[in-house]
Amino acid sequence: MAEAAGDEPTALAALLSAYAGEDMTRHRLLWALDERLARLAATTTEPMIGQIRLAWWHEALSDDSGVKGRGEPLIDAMREAHAVPPAGFSAWLDGWEAMIGDVDLDAFAEGRGGGLFHSLAGADEAPDWLVQAGSAWALWDLSGRAVDPVLAVTAIGRAKAKLLAEPRSWPASWRPMRIAYGLARQDILKGRPAPKRLTPGLYLRLLRVAFTVR
Repeated sequence: MAEAAGDEPTALAALLSAYAGEDMTRHRLLWALDERLARLAATTTEPMIGQIRLAWWHEALSDDSGVKGRGEPLIDAMREAHAVPPAGFSAWLDGWEAMIGDVDLDAFAEGRGGGLFHSLAGADEAPDWLVQAGSAWALWDLSGRAVDPVLAVTAIGRAKAKLLAEPRSWPASWRPMRIAYGLARQDILKGRPAPKRLTPGLYLRLLRVAFTVR
């Protein structure tokens, strides 16, 4: 099953999803949802309007009846894939809300990154270290998205404090998140912002990280 037009994950996210095996479709849909939320946050100028829009997504993806949001292609696809409600979704939305109005980078990192990694894991509960790894990744990703160069530098600098202090044992099914974190960690340690697109260099780095985290 393919996502609806306009609801594609980024090229990097699509590659990461390929490492999810049989869970690839769910991963692709969650990454596509993250892109939708990113566009929502980037195009919202009135915080109250942004909060209303985010609340709509929360209600739609939490609606047991399957009525709310019916006809929205991404929501329909997620329901078809039994990917609703996503685990950690409330935190994920709170993270994007932290980018609307007065920016709170710590809240953004923990909510967007930790919530997304929790959702990708698909577990009822996520360990604190997974949320922390997601937080570091989110700030790295933001450094590549940010139009404001000061925000980009601040985000990558803040990400250093989010790196895991010691190696962790990642379940095999969490391999896509482990690869994403590994890519981010390389740049964060060098104080280097994320590439703004999937470059050949980033693709080769992904392959090397994926090879080492089997």
